[in-house]
Amino acid sequence: MKKVFFYLRPYVPRMTLGVTIKFVGTIMDLFLPWILSYLIDVIVPRENMGEILFYGFLMLVCSVTAWAGNVIANRMASRVARDTTQRLRHDLFQRISYLSCRQTDEFTIASLESRLTTDTYNIHQMIGMMQRLGIRAPILLLGGITMTMFMEPVLTLVLLAVLPFVAVTVFWISKRGIPLYTLLQQAVDRMVRVVRENASGIRVIKALSKTEYEKERFDGANKNIVEKETKASVTMAASNPLMNLFLNTGLTLVVVAGAFRVNAGNAQTGTILAFLTYFTIILNAMLSINRMFMLFSKGAASAKRISEVLDAPEDLSLGEKDHQDTEYHVLFDHVSFAYHSGRQEVVSDISFALKKGETLGIIGATGCGKSTIINLLIRFYDADEGIIRIDGDDIRGIPSEQLHRKFGIVFQNDVLFADTIGENIRFGRQISQEEVEKAAECAQAAPFIREQEGGLDYRLAIRGSNLSGGQKQRVLISRALAARPEILILDDSSSALDYQTDARLRRALAENFGGTTTIIVAQRASSIRHADHILMLENGREIGYGTHEELMACCLPYRQISISQMGDETYAASV
Repeated sequence: MKKVFFYLRPYVPRMTLGVTIKFVGTIMDLFLPWILSYLIDVIVPRENMGEILFYGFLMLVCSVTAWAGNVIANRMASRVARDTTQRLRHDLFQRISYLSCRQTDEFTIASLESRLTTDTYNIHQMIGMMQRLGIRAPILLLGGITMTMFMEPVLTLVLLAVLPFVAVTVFWISKRGIPLYTLLQQAVDRMVRVVRENASGIRVIKALSKTEYEKERFDGANKNIVEKETKASVTMAASNPLMNLFLNTGLTLVVVAGAFRVNAGNAQTGTILAFLTYFTIILNAMLSINRMFMLFSKGAASAKRISEVLDAPEDLSLGEKDHQDTEYHVLFDHVSFAYHSGRQEVVSDISFALKKGETLGIIGATGCGKSTIINLLIRFYDADEGIIRIDGDDIRGIPSEQLHRKFGIVFQNDVLFADTIGENIRFGRQISQEEVEKAAECAQAAPFIREQEGGLDYRLAIRGSNLSGGQKQRVLISRALAARPEILILDDSSSALDYQTDARLRRALAENFGGTTTIIVAQRASSIRHADHILMLENGREIGYGTHEELMACCLPYRQISISQMGDETYAASV
């Protein structure tokens, strides 16, 4: 909740003005029953029409003032809630963008999406209602009790005897409600995850006829939410009937006691009518406070979840600058890493060194740690052991923006956005049209781009679904090349290319990016056989390192892969 108060701080003057207006309007509401009582008990018996019209007009002025004040204050409250939530959502999105991959894995993408949408909406509702009901309801409650004490102290004691039961009910139910709403939001996270998985894998689901299975998964997640929400709602909803029971019991006692007092001549009719009106006001105020506590319970649970993200420590903090004179551009020195502490290492004791302009090919079975090496190099994760250097600098001492500008990257499961091909290549960077065209030409994307209506202005569908797999990969490679990076990383980015296109791409890279250090992660030996160095991995460990010829001679697993993909050894050596 502290974070929410921090975001409300700039709007304190506006909130203060709104509270003042709301206070004036609420006071006008409280005066109406008293004026009515005075009119019935004092003015009407005088039969003076002028005084009757005056007090009637006074009631009209109070009503209009109360209405106008509440409308103006509510509009101001809505703007404060809107602006506060906008800033909170912006900062939350920004913080999510800078979370380390390890932190993102811990929170999960589905949970982060839920916090950015559902939880911020709950905060918006809480801020708005706290300004509307949080001011008006307590004033009506306390003001109503105060007015009744001046009018009928005896009947007020009957009312006060009921309020402790109401207060205990609200406190007990609210205390149970917040943990239940936290569990509800966690259930929402799980359903969002199922929806994301279904949306991203819809083609696979249809192709494998798994629609019914996925419907059952979604139904299970949906029923879990219903159960959690029902439990939370039933718990919180119990307050309304209990409060009505207590307050209506008190109202019945007031009516009975009032009748005896009027019959005994100790009270007047107008006073009893006003008292009953105040009692109704107090009843509605208590119900409003109950509703406010329900919204507060949901908002408090959401605020806690949002604060967990905003207060997440800087996982990849900038370390001290550590430079070592070396001739190598990229250096891995006995690097080991596990995604979860205490678990088995994903990569173990990896070492290699690349001079500027050299190419490293990484090959191995699925799950052997190829992509993990890339994630460590661009510092999505910090190595548990060993050091990674670029130009002799430990990457932990290089600011993230400066580090990432060195790279041009195509990830294994990269994304194209619903925008033009040109903008997907440019990707919001200050890159000229000429550089975009050169990158597309080098990536072998220019021929098919020219065939599209509008060329580079051809608009892609979401995730580039109106392109073939090979076309998408070539656009992604164009994006990586457009800024002429120092280090080019291609993580299994040519798997959808035919052998001729792959060969032309390698030649174009050698001709146009000879000074760029390149790391290619591949499943095909033909994609990396011309690399200066080849790293063969198995179960996260290095089992071979050298040129294609050297590995063919001394590394049996590499030789087996090459022969199986490119034919016998004689053919493999001649390609």
